[in-house]
Parts: sequence; structure tokens; C-alpha cells
Amino acid sequence: MSTGARRRGIRLPQPDSPGNGSGPDGLSPRSLTPDPTHDSTVGDEDPRSVSRSFPAASGPPEPEYIHNIACVAITAIAFALRFYKINHPDQVVFDEVHFGKFAAYYILREYYFDVHPPFAKLLLGLAGWFVGFDGRFEFEAIGDSYSQHHVPYVGMRAMPAVFGSLTVPVVYQIMKECGFPVVICTFTAALIALDNGHIVQTRLILLDAALIFFIALSLYAYIRFRKVRYSEFSRAWWGWMVATGVFLACSLGCKMVGLFTFFTIGTAVLVDLWDILDIRKKYPMDVVLKHFFARALGLIVVPFIVYSSFFWVHFKVLSHSGTGDSFMSPEFQESLSGNELLMKSHEIRYYDTVTLKHKDTKVFLHSHKERYPLKYKDGRISSQGQQVTGYPHEDLNNQWQVIPSKAIPETGRGRVVRHNDAVQLLHISTQSYLLTHDVASPTMPTNQEVTTIAKEDARSRYNETLFTIDIINGHPGQPWKSKASHFRLVHVPTKVSIWTHPKALPEWAFKQQEVNGNKNSEERTATWFVDDIVIPAEDEDLFSREGGPKEKVVKKMNFFRKYAELQLLALQHNAGLTASHPYASGPINWPFLLSGISFWTNNEKLQQIYMVGNVFGWWTCVVALSVFTGIIGADLLARRRGIQPIPEFVRNRLWNSTGFFFIAWAFHYFPFFLMNRQLFLHHYLPAHLCSVLVTGAVFNFIAGESINYPISVPGPGMRRMPTARSDVGMKAVIAAVLYAIPYLAMFFFLAPLTYGTPGLNGDQVNRRLLLPSWTLHFAGKATTS
Repeated sequence: MSTGARRRGIRLPQPDSPGNGSGPDGLSPRSLTPDPTHDSTVGDEDPRSVSRSFPAASGPPEPEYIHNIACVAITAIAFALRFYKINHPDQVVFDEVHFGKFAAYYILREYYFDVHPPFAKLLLGLAGWFVGFDGRFEFEAIGDSYSQHHVPYVGMRAMPAVFGSLTVPVVYQIMKECGFPVVICTFTAALIALDNGHIVQTRLILLDAALIFFIALSLYAYIRFRKVRYSEFSRAWWGWMVATGVFLACSLGCKMVGLFTFFTIGTAVLVDLWDILDIRKKYPMDVVLKHFFARALGLIVVPFIVYSSFFWVHFKVLSHSGTGDSFMSPEFQESLSGNELLMKSHEIRYYDTVTLKHKDTKVFLHSHKERYPLKYKDGRISSQGQQVTGYPHEDLNNQWQVIPSKAIPETGRGRVVRHNDAVQLLHISTQSYLLTHDVASPTMPTNQEVTTIAKEDARSRYNETLFTIDIINGHPGQPWKSKASHFRLVHVPTKVSIWTHPKALPEWAFKQQEVNGNKNSEERTATWFVDDIVIPAEDEDLFSREGGPKEKVVKKMNFFRKYAELQLLALQHNAGLTASHPYASGPINWPFLLSGISFWTNNEKLQQIYMVGNVFGWWTCVVALSVFTGIIGADLLARRRGIQPIPEFVRNRLWNSTGFFFIAWAFHYFPFFLMNRQLFLHHYLPAHLCSVLVTGAVFNFIAGESINYPISVPGPGMRRMPTARSDVGMKAVIAAVLYAIPYLAMFFFLAPLTYGTPGLNGDQVNRRLLLPSWTLHFAGKATTS
């Protein structure tokens, strides 16, 4: 026996000796990779092929068929609960208004914009196409009838229901691969199978079912990868690592929440690499680098390729103009068939009369004969110049003529306005030039006032009327086009950008939007486009002949430019989802189910779908998380005083299996506290999945008398290690049965809110108002027959 092993009181495994298992180690910040320098008595066995051993256990291993029967049984229950009355209601429910619509757009091939990645939505569109949906139903509002419009909604809901059901056996297999016995695996899987919140969220046309399924698969695949870590670079080793990367990409491809799963696996991988780097392991540096680059390939490059492929398919399918066009750049829009920019975009020539529109607020650059007041409420003095504002409607006062600042030819393409050209803008109605100067704007003293100056006075202030056409991402010589060219209007002398914002001016400006000069000339929101070129009636024939509408070829745009543009826009809009919502809630509320979400109501039958979890189960998870934290904390304190309250093999399991689950929970939960966007209870479901895994492990620690170790997956040069177990004990079985009684009771008690049927009278609804913060729609109503 090695000196280190004697000091720790741990018996090293002997080759082919019964009662020694590989153990579920290495899954968290305390990697249990063995020290290859120890004085082993294991004969000629490669010490790297043996994980740190655990004390031998007595008793035969649990037969594999017992696990299979239990897994099949709990999976069947999960399918039954998610497909039960899946046709009810036959109306649009909650966010089906969004994701059903997106599925329809895929079938119609019309481009749309959404903050979520496309993978789960592509799957919903595929399900709709497979069941015969023609995409014509618009999913306009909650409560719209599917049956009246002949929408095959059951088939579309079936795909999320399948994902939600298959999550249950994946959870079971996670616990099994970590070495837990049948009763613990079944208990853990049941916490997901019979949870009201998961059932509600995974039987509707929503994204969360696919997200949670692939998160669970990512955790499972990484655990399998860690179990074959001593068969380095074997087929199984590569297979499970690449599978982990693919499932991570699928998780991220469903929702950006999948990024938290990357953080979870990434943390474990970094700890693993740090352990391999340890000189005591005596890995040559070339082997260390090989490990690093292998993981970079399998867990970074492969996920990137898979994730990007979702967008490639997304762009290929959505090849026609649609509702999302206006979010994208002009170049992107011109790559869509039938897009307005492609069909109606024309080069702008000097002396053309145009209307300019602000990209974000969609108001026209407008002026009228009324002037700024001499003095504002705060005592500041204005120039009393002509007002320039943002106006939302078509009007003759929106028209400006483009005047050159240089000599131009009489005809030909020399008359085209180009990127970085300096121009004057003449307001047609008042025959005055646009101007900005060093006078404070009406509502923002830090910005410049924008006004106009009459033609006869413009000569003395000529430079102040000059503006540069700065086309966004433009290149020298690029033509300025209507519709297609987003640009900044930059004042030549002061370098401010003409800008507007939604705040309305007072009554003296008819509550129109303020337009001012923003001193940040690169301000992203100071973006305008030419909405239209005003063509005099006598020139319409000439215009049609020389530059009017004609057949145009759809333009090509590099995939990676499209990809990068959509990623950036999605992040920006995701961060901007700050509007209030009656069912929004903060992360601090989620683990305790202090609030739920009303998905759908039927006022006539007093029916409601209310998304809330199984209260008994969710609060159990909170207790389990607290117990785990307390156990680890107490153990650390005791060991500082030389006390060993927990056996080494039990501690290893707590740090590795349970600790890995705990870190996964933390990564999927705490980042939401940093977000300012609108949040809902369903954002906690991935974290709840991880907390369930912690709960199962803690339950095993408290109620189990021993541990069932898994068999290591063999690879080239690695023997199959014997399985070790002893009976989990009647305590765990009895505890699980006793727990199941209130858990099942709570499930059935909340079932009418989960399925939206049968209808409840007022008193029955009130009884289900378990917390006063819940917003049950019919609570407080009198009893009805």
C-alpha cells in the first residue's frame, strides 16, 4: 500500500478484486485524478486507469434490468402526464402567440426577427410542416381559436411534449451514471416527471422543453466523458466529448440561457485541465497540450460549427421579405426576395427632394414656420430660430431638397450624392436651410439647437449649413440611396450628429419630438434614412425610364456578416426588454414559487392555466440546496480542527457529483440577478432541473446507508472495473414512499391549474391560492354551480 494511501486510510483497488468501483469522481472543482507516483500494489495495472478508490462494499450489484424497468416506468408516466388532454385548450396560450407565429414564418419562408437563437423554433416549424400546417394562421392574440382555423396545433404541441417527457429518463440516467441506486434515480426523475411547472411549460408551443432537454443531455454527456477520462483519446473518450459539445450547441441554439450550461461545463473542464497540468501527475507537456487542444476542438470549435449551422439553415429557409426586415441593415434587407429596399431603392441625385426618417423612432425630419420661444422655463435663452422637430405623419413640411456644395455636371452619374459628400438641405415649404449652432437645445442643454436659416441670410453663415452624408459602414464613392442607405447627418463645423429622441416638446412645438445636435458624432441612434424621393408629376415618366422601378436581382451577403449582425442585434434587443408585465417576477421569488404566470383563462367555465411548480417539490429543492451548503460548510470547519465527520469516500461524492450539480444550479440561477430585462418564473426551470439533481444526491446522503458505484466505460487498454454496492437500505425506500404521498397530493391538487380543466368554482380556486402573492384569475369569486 502506498504511503499516501495509508495516511488517508484508503485502500487502493486491486485488479479484478470484487467490491471496488470507479466512483463518480471528477465532476466538479475537486478533481479526483489519482497520483501516478504512488507506490501501488496493483501489479502491472496502469495507475491512470484507476480512479481514487472507495472502501469495498458488500452485496451484489443491482441488476441492470431493475434500472431499465424503473426508467421505462417513470418515462411512461412523464409521457402520459404531458400528453394528457394536450388538445385543451384549442386556443392560443401565452407565448404561443410568438413561437407559433415564428413556426408559421418558417413554413411561409418569410424573414422575422427574434432575440432567441433559431434551433428550437426551427424544430417547431419542422413539426408544423410535418403535420400539414400551411402557416396562414397568424397567432395574433391569446385565446384565438385553432379549431375554427383548422390549425393542426396538437401535432405542433407534441414536439415540446416529447422533449419534456424525454428529459425525465435523461435525469434518471444522470443519477445512474453517478452511481446512485434505483430508488434515488427514480426519486430524482419523479421530481421532474410530476412537476406541475415543467408539465405546463413542456406541452405547449414553446422553446423551454427543447432547452431543458438539451441542457440535461449536456450534463449527461459530460458525466459519461469524465467516466472514460483514463482511456485518453480513445473512441469513447472522443465520442462523449464531442457529444457534449454538440448538446451544448443545441442548448445555446434554443435560448441564450444555454450559455450558462457552457459556463458550467467550462468550469469543470478548466479544473480538469488544471489538474492535468499538475507536475505531480507527471504528464509530459506535449500530452498536456494535446489534452488542451482536444478539449478546445470538442467543446469550442465543434459547438461553434453546430451553433452556426442553425443560423445557416435559418437564413436559407427565411429567404423572403417579412416582418423582421426593418430590424436589419439595408444590405441584409436587399438579400431578401421581395424586400421593399430591393424593389424601391434608388440613387439620390443633387437637387432631388427627399423625406428623411429616423431609423429608431420612425419620425420624419420636419420643420414649420413657428419659432422657438425666446426663453425656456429654466430661464435659458434660445435663438428664436425656426423650429425643427420630429413628426410622425406624412406632411409637405417633411420635404427637403439636397443642394450640392461643389460643382457638379449637368447630367450623368456625377450628379449622384455619395458617402461623405457635404450638402445643404433646403426646407421646401419655408425656403430655408437646415442649420445647427452652439446654442443649447430646448430640453437638453448639453446638445445643440437645430433650426433653419432663410435663403437670403444663409450666405453669411454658409459653413453652418453644411452637413456630411455619413453612410453607416459606407466606403468611398458609395452612392447614397433611398430606403437602403442608413446614414448620419454630421454637421461640418461642429461635428455633431442630427439626432432625435422620444421625449415630446411642450405645447409651443405641438408636442412633436425634439431634434437636436448630439455631440457624439458616432451615436448609434443618430441614424436616418431617405424614406422617399419626391418626384414632380411632370418628371414621373422620365424618372420611370431612367431610374424607376424595374426588375432587380436579389443581392448576396456573406453568411458570417449576416450571422454577426443578427447576434449583435439579438443581444441589444434582449437587454432592452425592460417593459413591465403583470406576471414578471424577480429571481429571488423563483425558488420559493412566490408568483406564477397566468397562461390562459376561460371566463365562462372558470378555467385557467397557471404556470406554477409543485410547491412541495420546489421547497424541498430549496431545503436540499441549503442542507448541501450546510454540510459542506460544517465539514470544512470540522476538518480545520482535525475532525473527520464524513468518511472520505462520502466526501468525494459530495464534492464531485453533488458539487457539480450545485455549481450547475448556481450558474443557471445567479446570473439572472445581474439582468435588467423582463424576467418570468419559467426562466428558473433550467436551474430547477439542476436543483432536483442536488436534491436526489442529498436525499441519498441523508437516507442511504451505502452507495452504488457505476461501472466505468472501458476503452482501449482499460479494464472494466467491478461494480460495488450494498443495499441502499429500507430507510431510503420508506422515506421515498412517505415523500411521494404529499408530493403526489400536491400534484393532483394543482392539476386543474396545470391543465386548465376541469373548471373550478370560486371556492375551489381560493383553496388553491396557497400563497397570497399568486394571481389566480378567479380567486375571490363566489361559489358557482
